[in-house]
Amino acid sequence: MPLNTDRPSRPLPTRPAGYAELARYSSLGRLWAMLGGAARAGRQVTLVRGDAPDVCRRRVSGYVLGNASIFLDEGRTARDLEDGFAPHPALLALLSGDPYPLRAELNAHFELRVDFVLAFTARRDLIARPELRFAPLVPGLSSLPDDLTLDARRLGRDELHLLVQRACGLA
Repeated sequence: MPLNTDRPSRPLPTRPAGYAELARYSSLGRLWAMLGGAARAGRQVTLVRGDAPDVCRRRVSGYVLGNASIFLDEGRTARDLEDGFAPHPALLALLSGDPYPLRAELNAHFELRVDFVLAFTARRDLIARPELRFAPLVPGLSSLPDDLTLDARRLGRDELHLLVQRACGLA
């Protein structure tokens, strides 16, 4: 009898490092609903490399957010500028304590790509490992330096859960 890869049934034995808890005492049905919703919403749902098809872990990719400058880790960006300074008006403003010109530039020319790995554990925890990155809408259109580090800030549990639900078409 062939395995149904759309409905994995073998939970992970423990929560791997780097995963955030989305819900405690969840169910396989909830995982299946999220994976099915993601597929219906046009997201790419794939096996995690090295996992068997029945393992309750899948990578979901293809969700993007525009106007997402609020997710920028401004502190890390400012620290990186101190090491490799680039003379751009928005970056000068950030260094002087005003993040709004950089946010406006990000909102105009970048999108936040939200990919994540969704999994279910033997302790009935629904968990996710986010992979957030800013990407230019049109490469070369922004006047920001190409080597500028634009990292997303660390998200709280509720923020991450909402992003995952939106990516899965459930919110």
